[in-house]
Amino acid sequence: MILLDAGPSDWVLFFGHFHPVLVHLPIGMLVLAFIMYFFSKEQNEGLRQKSVSTIFLWASLFAFISCAMGYALSQTGEYDEDTLFFHQWLGVATGVISAMLSYMAKFWSDEKTMMKLFKPALWVSLILITITGHLGGNLTHGSDYLTAYLPQPIRGWVGMEARAEATEGGNIIPKIDNIQQALVYQQLVQPVLKQKCWSCHNAEKQKGKLRMDTPEFLMAGGEDGAIIKAGMPLESEMIKRLLMDASEEHHMPPKGKTPMTEDEIFVLQWWVQHGADFKKKVVAMPADAKIKTILAKYASGSSSSEPYLSPVFKMSISEADEDDLASLRKLGLLVHPAAKDQAFIEVNAVNAHGLADKELSELSSIQDQIVRLKLGQTQLTDNFMSQISDMPLLIQLDLDHTQVGDKGLTALENLKYLESVNLYATKVSDAGLMSLAKIKSLKRVYLWQSKVTEAGIAKLKKLRPGLLVDFGFKGKWPLEIDTVKVEEKTK
Repeated sequence: MILLDAGPSDWVLFFGHFHPVLVHLPIGMLVLAFIMYFFSKEQNEGLRQKSVSTIFLWASLFAFISCAMGYALSQTGEYDEDTLFFHQWLGVATGVISAMLSYMAKFWSDEKTMMKLFKPALWVSLILITITGHLGGNLTHGSDYLTAYLPQPIRGWVGMEARAEATEGGNIIPKIDNIQQALVYQQLVQPVLKQKCWSCHNAEKQKGKLRMDTPEFLMAGGEDGAIIKAGMPLESEMIKRLLMDASEEHHMPPKGKTPMTEDEIFVLQWWVQHGADFKKKVVAMPADAKIKTILAKYASGSSSSEPYLSPVFKMSISEADEDDLASLRKLGLLVHPAAKDQAFIEVNAVNAHGLADKELSELSSIQDQIVRLKLGQTQLTDNFMSQISDMPLLIQLDLDHTQVGDKGLTALENLKYLESVNLYATKVSDAGLMSLAKIKSLKRVYLWQSKVTEAGIAKLKKLRPGLLVDFGFKGKWPLEIDTVKVEEKTK
């Protein structure tokens, strides 16, 4: 009979996860004792001596309890062994010296030797707790957690490379001067993984026994096997977890972490789809219109975020029913909050391309909360458009690769806040542009590979000055983008 190592029990891991909660108690107590000893008045010597002794006693007790729970947490095997070794034993040393300081404080007036040793021992305890805490930070947040956001002037003085600029949402959009010659992994994929994944999957900490900070470890995978299947993005565990609903337990990044943007996920899918190669340049990778648009943002170093806040987000609305949200998620739809601490909702059908009008009709249960609706590549037809017209707060609508045509667009004319419509690869023709021209709030429309002609675009120019129309790519890729933008006429 072969006995398999079952790993640590659930009880061990349960108590281990209390380590971060309790570990701050001895730290605070040691600092408090330090302050009381050096800054309290000497005429209250008796009270100071008793108080400091008691604080050190409790500090040592909680230090040892924290050490025990830290040991239980270490059984997950997710942490770098060398860093963990020093963190553990310095923590034990802090507990020991705290107990010694408690005894010395209690009897320092009776023993001159103790009085001479007390101050040096107190300083040693502070040094120990500082180093131990720093190593704990390395294990939890990565070895660069102190310098990750070091301001640029100082980074230059100490010889550190400059940080990529962040957008309003905190997402990194590095400016790449020659996008065609950019290395896809090093310049597009790795910066995203570094910002969103490395804090839990690095040399010091390996959640799920997974490291992502080098190509070799990334492809090796974790305890559940490989996370990337070259050529099969939707079968790759990394992509599947990124596309999970945020409410799912295994969604990545986990709650509390900055999620990846849709553009970032699309770039990762594109890289995996075409071989997950670590040496390929952009020019060697097939690129459709959508990926070209994303890459154009990297070429300019700008984000896709609107430079203003839609008036919709200044409203106060009721929350959607949780049962209704659960029903939609069962259909495969991703249903996310669209704003922090507000009831607005974004719906995305990226994992539910087979849905048709009948299934999508269930969106009526949350039509008053939807502000972004992404139904690209579904089986949606013109018949469903009347239901979309009943979504009063809709700001963004993506209908690319659907059966929508000119007839369906007439239903959108009365949407008061609609700003963006994606009609890439639809049946929309020049006739449909007349309906779009009537949407006063509309700021941009995407019409690649539709049935719209340049003559139709020219007519739209006259009707809607200022509207941004993305009509595809012509000429030398990727710099010559056939984007028509009509400046507002001077009054």
